Amino acid sequence: MSLVSRVKAVRLRIEDLHISFGSTKVLEGINLEIEPGEFFAFLGPSGSGKSTLLRAIAGFGPDPQGKIRIDDEDIGGLPPWKRNVGMVFQNYALWPHLSVEKNVAFGLEEQKMAKAEIGERVKEALDLVGLYHLVNRHPSQLSGGQQQRIALARTIVTRPRLLLLDEPLSNLDANLRVQMRTDILKLQRALGMTTIFVTHDQEEANTISDRMAVLDKGIIQQVGSPLDLYDNPVNRFVAHFLGTTNMIEGEVVSSDGKTCFIGKEGIEIPLDNSLDGNHGVVVFRPQSIQINTKIVDDSAVNLDGVVDSLEFLGSVVRYSVRVGDSNILVDQDHQRGKKIFEEKEAVVLAIQAQQLFFIRE
Repeated sequence: MSLVSRVKAVRLRIEDLHISFGSTKVLEGINLEIEPGEFFAFLGPSGSGKSTLLRAIAGFGPDPQGKIRIDDEDIGGLPPWKRNVGMVFQNYALWPHLSVEKNVAFGLEEQKMAKAEIGERVKEALDLVGLYHLVNRHPSQLSGGQQQRIALARTIVTRPRLLLLDEPLSNLDANLRVQMRTDILKLQRALGMTTIFVTHDQEEANTISDRMAVLDKGIIQQVGSPLDLYDNPVNRFVAHFLGTTNMIEGEVVSSDGKTCFIGKEGIEIPLDNSLDGNHGVVVFRPQSIQINTKIVDDSAVNLDGVVDSLEFLGSVVRYSVRVGDSNILVDQDHQRGKKIFEEKEAVVLAIQAQQLFFIRE
C-alpha cells in the first residue's frame, strides 16, 4: 500500500499545557485543537514559545503539565520514538557520511524492516519529493533545497501520524524559500497528513497555512485563518505582527445617537458601532487609505495631513503622512505616470469606515 493511500489524518488536542525551564515559564495555559488533515502554523517572534510547543508534541524537552492527545490517545509521557510523530528540524540533521538512500532508509532500518520493503518505501518517498535520481549522492553534494527535501523524505518514509516542521525554510535564500513552501504545501495536500509548521515569518504562515496560532510570551494570542487574523486582530500585538498597520490611541464617545473615536492628537473618527466609554486604539492598514490633494469622497473618513517622507518600493509608494501628532503610513499602488506626492505637500487621507476597526484596551 502506498504512502499516499495509507495516511490517515489525525486530530491533535492540546489541553491546558504549561512548560517551564526552572523558574522561567515558557508556555502557559495552551489550549488548541488542530483538525485532521489541516496545515497549521505556529507563528511568533523569537522566544514566543512556538518551537518549544512543537518539541513538546514530538516528545522532546521537559515533561509538560497538561495533556497532548492524538485522536483519543494521550501521548504525554511517551518517548519520541513511541509517538509515531515525524519532525523535520531547522538544520535538517542529515548524516553527512551516508548517501541519500541511506539517510532516508535510516529510520526503517532501525525498525528492522525487511530490505525489500525498505527499498520500496525509500523510492516512494524520494519520488514524492522528486529526488530519486540523487539516491547515491551525499548531503555535501546537495543544494540547500535538496537537503531540505531529503529531510522531508526521511521523515515521511516512516509514515508518521503527524508531520512537524520546525522553521525548515530559514536556511534557504529568499527565492528558494518561496519555491520550497509551495512544494511543501503540495506534498502535504498529496499526503493529506496533519501538519504543523513553525515560523517567525508572517508571509510564510499566511501563504501556507489553513489556520495558525499567533504566540507571544508563551501565550496563544489568537487562532484563526490568516485572512481572519489579518482583518480582525484581537490586540495590538497580533495587528502589528501580521503586517504593517496604523494605530491611533484614544476614547470612544457617544452623543446624539452617534459614536465617535477621539484620538489623543485631536483626531476624530466616526465609528459604526456603539462602544461608548471604551479606551483603545483604532486600527487600519496602509493599503486601505487613499491619498489626494483634496476631499474627493464625502462618505469617507477624511483626515488632513502633510507628507513627511516617501519610499518607492516598486509596486507601491509608501508615504508617511503627519496627521496631528501621528505619523500615518499610506501605501499607494504605483503605475507609470501616476502622481507622486512630494515631501511637505498638504494632502487629504480618505478611509472608508468599514476599513477601520477598534480594539478595546
